[in-house]
Amino acid sequence: MPSPRNALEAFLKYAKRTLVDALNGHHKVTVVIGNESADLDSFTSSVLFAYVRSIALPGNGFSPVYVPCLNIPSAGIRLRPEISALCDHAGISTSSLLTLDDLPYEKIRPENVRWVLVDHNRMQGELGERFSAQVIGVIDHHEEEHAVPVNTEPEPRVVDKAGSCTSLVVRYCRSDWEVISSMSQSEGAARARSESAEHDGVYSHAWDVRMAKIGLASILIDTANLNAPGKVQAVDREAVEYLEAKIQKSPRDASTWNRESFFNGIQQAKMNIDGLTLDEILIKDYKQWMENSKTLGISSVVKPLQYLVAKGEESFEKTLEDFMESKGLSVFAIMTTYTSYTDDFQRQLLLQSREANHTAVEKFVAIAKAELGLDEGLDLGLTKQTESSASGIWRNFWWQKDISKSRKQVGPLLRWALQE
Repeated sequence: MPSPRNALEAFLKYAKRTLVDALNGHHKVTVVIGNESADLDSFTSSVLFAYVRSIALPGNGFSPVYVPCLNIPSAGIRLRPEISALCDHAGISTSSLLTLDDLPYEKIRPENVRWVLVDHNRMQGELGERFSAQVIGVIDHHEEEHAVPVNTEPEPRVVDKAGSCTSLVVRYCRSDWEVISSMSQSEGAARARSESAEHDGVYSHAWDVRMAKIGLASILIDTANLNAPGKVQAVDREAVEYLEAKIQKSPRDASTWNRESFFNGIQQAKMNIDGLTLDEILIKDYKQWMENSKTLGISSVVKPLQYLVAKGEESFEKTLEDFMESKGLSVFAIMTTYTSYTDDFQRQLLLQSREANHTAVEKFVAIAKAELGLDEGLDLGLTKQTESSASGIWRNFWWQKDISKSRKQVGPLLRWALQE
């Protein structure tokens, strides 16, 4: 195991080697994995928990190493420039990140691998079909799905309200983090100097600062720098206060730290999707569920629907139908979240379904008009198809006036509509 104050980059490389050994049957390992959208919150939650947990091991844990894993192939990192931007702040390369490419399903030995879920509380897709029985812990801020055992000791079982899952991870790991931060120079730290450690006091501050920035990035993005209406919780504010205090203790970083500037930098990277195709934008922040033998997919996008229509040009409608076909979707939704040119936070919703599911989506709309504040006044230059059509496609789109409702609320409402 790397020293507690070894660089995060060194830890990730060690974790990858340990995972390979586990796949070859030589070691046990606990994989910490976020949801299939692999957004910034899933990334930072998995890295923070795995790193701290691997240093402050529970007494009777399954394995001596916790491996953070992005729930996407490595090629998907390119679609998430905000992760690359944060890696620069944290002193790590994206090539060191572990992805599904490092977890070939056919090589995973169930007896050697256990899973801790962050930023979701039910494994989805093929991972869920194969390994749900090996889930031994969870930290999440989505609606409880009762898929993780009630007793997960010594691992966490936290499903609580928060603007960002990372806030819950920080709260859970806080006492262990304090122990790590206050560690005096040890034999392990001395060994680590031969690899990458600096003077113990200076390096301890650098370690704290980099970890703090990892945590702050997703909390600030998910809560719009603690300004998102109806989303910010006390745990988010407490986590930001705690993490910023870590930065303020560093003589080298305290004077230059600027939360607004840091937030803007990560946010600008996240918004930079001009170089992506429409298909890539739809898959960038995408989640999928199976409900009553029907498949639901929801893409979250950081630009307005008008941008997507222009990006797709004449092929926008065909791109949506092809996307549904490729994913085997019964119902597909696009949720946009962005700041207008007048600095107003806005949301839009587009919903499309196959003919067999028209009743379910109309049931959703009947409830969502009041729940989400759906406004029919959105003009995209597209035809709304709310009656039977030759294509068998139902499509509608709206302004979402209740901007406090994100995919965390819309997803469960759509899944409820598909249950009958």
